[in-house]
Amino acid sequence: MRAAPDVELRPATWAADRAAIESVRRAVFVEEQRIPEDEEWDDVDPVARHVIVVTKCRESVGTGRLEPGGKIGRIAVLPQHRGAGIGRRIMLHLVNHATESGFARVYLHAQTAAAGFYARLGFRAEGPVFDECGIPHLRMTLGIADQDGIEAGRRGHEEHSLDAR
Repeated sequence: MRAAPDVELRPATWAADRAAIESVRRAVFVEEQRIPEDEEWDDVDPVARHVIVVTKCRESVGTGRLEPGGKIGRIAVLPQHRGAGIGRRIMLHLVNHATESGFARVYLHAQTAAAGFYARLGFRAEGPVFDECGIPHLRMTLGIADQDGIEAGRRGHEEHSLDAR
């Protein structure tokens, strides 16, 4: 892994941070991965918990969201910033928020090319590969309470490390 850039990760909302979130997701999903615009944007965005990663120059370089039902998704990091731990930081933040919100388990639909990344964070594949937007995916889950034996986040001072077991 290369050295992490000087970035700030912060909670975001669709109402306040939509332009920043859209810029990253458009670059990664619509332009790079060729996902149609009408399949990228949905009714979940206004109600999801978002996170945004910005550089000290205020450039948006990463994002992700936690849906009300416990699904983590739309994890995106601009290509020039990959390999520096930004995706891991996004996942850690979202899992901790899920814990604080009372979830015992979270899940995601991982592109098969990224399944190893999620597996290293403790996620386990469930079921067969399926197609989503023309890209093969796997459903993966993480039992939050199983990660370290404590109810992390609920007391506001302990966090999951997301170290793979």
